[in-house]
Amino acid sequence: MSSSSDDAIVFRNVTLAYDHYPAVQHVSGSFSRGSLTAIVGPNGSGKSTLLKGMLGLLRPVEGLIEHQDISRSGIAYLPQQTEIERRFPISVIDTVLLGLWRRIGWARAATRQCREAAQQALAAVGLEGLERRRVETLSAGQFQRVLFARLMAQDAKLILLDEPFSAVDWRTSDQLLRLIASWHREGRTVAAVLHDLDQVRAYFPDALLLSRECVAWGPTREVLVPHNLRRARQMLESWSTEAEDNRRVAALGGTPHLDPLPANGEREGSV
Repeated sequence: MSSSSDDAIVFRNVTLAYDHYPAVQHVSGSFSRGSLTAIVGPNGSGKSTLLKGMLGLLRPVEGLIEHQDISRSGIAYLPQQTEIERRFPISVIDTVLLGLWRRIGWARAATRQCREAAQQALAAVGLEGLERRRVETLSAGQFQRVLFARLMAQDAKLILLDEPFSAVDWRTSDQLLRLIASWHREGRTVAAVLHDLDQVRAYFPDALLLSRECVAWGPTREVLVPHNLRRARQMLESWSTEAEDNRRVAALGGTPHLDPLPANGEREGSV
């Protein structure tokens, strides 16, 4: 497939792997510049892995991921809350200011303008007055809003969200969904891993249905149809059955049906 000036990220037959075993394979397609896309699929279908490939935390073992005019500093990433250490002694305002570190550096103090930007971001997520609170004292919903404020401070072109509503109540989800919609209106490219298909249908114009491979990618109303959802479940069940068979064969000293990728983890065309 050819890329165009309207593309933010292009996947060309991408395979991503852990310990040389593929977690996502043969994905081709593109996220359009300024698009708002939900990445959906059964548990274990490779959604978080795909985000890490987009961010550059995982290098493709096959294929290419092309970022069109977007540098690493132009990408903002929100991991799952379970991946974030909250016991570190840091205040709410300083957590938001971490979104500006590429601008101010680690050694320099935040300017008044930076602190004002951080306070405006906190006000936008409804946390004004909590600037000095330690993040470890916050509820899960409050902490997630702090992380969204940090994303706002980054002012990134590309925003990647991994299960942003998994630990929050519906009121917080609704507020954060409106914030995401405002990013879309500003022309930012947003991709979010989500499980609630009703939210996806209501707020996300585009969807990528993943089941270790791409099942469907395009307008949400065309992707989230019953036969695609059934196919995604069937594909993952097939993967799971084959993986279990391979584990049993290996435990008995045999050779698995699916060989791992080459030990060096690289193939021609990887980035």
